Amino acid sequence: MLYWVKKIFYIVLAVTILALSVNLFLGPHNIAAGGVTGLAIILEAAFDWNRSVVVFAFNVVILIFAFIFLGKEMFLNTVIGGTLLPAIMGIIPRAMIIGDVMLSVIVGSALFGVGVAILFNNNASSGGTSIPPLILKKYYNINPSVGLFITDTIVVLLSLIVFDVESFFFAIFSIFITSAAMRYIETGTNKKKVVFILSDEREAILKDLLEEVKRGVTVIPVIGGYTKKKTEMLMVTLDTKNYQQLLAIVEKYDKRAFMITDTVSDVHGSGFTYESGSV
Repeated sequence: MLYWVKKIFYIVLAVTILALSVNLFLGPHNIAAGGVTGLAIILEAAFDWNRSVVVFAFNVVILIFAFIFLGKEMFLNTVIGGTLLPAIMGIIPRAMIIGDVMLSVIVGSALFGVGVAILFNNNASSGGTSIPPLILKKYYNINPSVGLFITDTIVVLLSLIVFDVESFFFAIFSIFITSAAMRYIETGTNKKKVVFILSDEREAILKDLLEEVKRGVTVIPVIGGYTKKKTEMLMVTLDTKNYQQLLAIVEKYDKRAFMITDTVSDVHGSGFTYESGSV
């Protein structure tokens, strides 16, 4: 019960963000930035069809695909999101709260990306063109943000028929922002530092890293390419907030220590995704 309450909360939050993005930022400027919502904006402008009704109608078709290709749980999640999105779009008023098109596209697209990412992270969908990317991910291991980019590009090309060229290019720009926001939500919130350290004072550095930073350290045997000297290199993965602490430790024992630092998007395993002792 708690699992479903939490899941439904995130679905409601996500579709509300999507509805805000469409009704307050993208729709007022005729930016059909992909998705069934973008298609609804196009059809509303071309045939005066109600935007919310169009979204609901397309989502009914999408539900069939979700049930066939993604299973019962995804179908249930899509039923919730696919029903709530047109309903909330019908409730939230349509207003142009930002007159500048560029700023409105940036804000609206970022919000849209956040909303879609929240749905994907909860194995859910608001229906529409967010379902094909999930099918592509399941069967072909294509990143959802890439799949969404492909399907949304098709919708954006249709906007060129109804709207002007300027709206078309704004829609393309919107897709890039949405994709970037999705990628950041998927991986950017869990960035870590991986540090490689070569030092003659590695034992002292190792001791302080284990006791003060409280992170596991891997000792790797290495051979100098020029000197052919055998030595050991320390590798440690840690939170970004602990990086300055590591630098202070290395600086204390060896100001000439050789270090290589890289930023990684995601880390799984002992000490990060579950608690365990040092490794």
